[in-house]
Amino acid sequence: QVQLVESGGGLVQAGGSLRLSCAASGRTLSAMGWFRQAPRKEREFVAAIAWNGAGTYYTDSVKGRFAITRDNARNTVYLQMDSLKPEDTAVYYCAAYKLIFTSYSDSKWVNSWGQGTQVTVSS
Repeated sequence: QVQLVESGGGLVQAGGSLRLSCAASGRTLSAMGWFRQAPRKEREFVAAIAWNGAGTYYTDSVKGRFAITRDNARNTVYLQMDSLKPEDTAVYYCAAYKLIFTSYSDSKWVNSWGQGTQVTVSS
């Protein structure tokens, strides 16, 4: 099972930007994604990218503001977050999907999770 380590979280003012990184312990040919969990809320899907980067998928609330990319040579996935809003405040988790899955947004298809990185957006 691949090990995932996130970095890049922090405190930013509304309208600002952050870039999260997720480094995998080894080469992974699986789709990768980001989920987040705000206080007192369930973990929710944010974005995902196909194993070869050919397709990207986003939850509606972040479309046009967030961008997910991957560098397979570096075994790293990124989440560029622009125009951040206070409601984006959450712990962000990197995810590696099972090789066979049917839905990016359903966490039951996630095979490995990172430890999470805190993103706080102040108003």
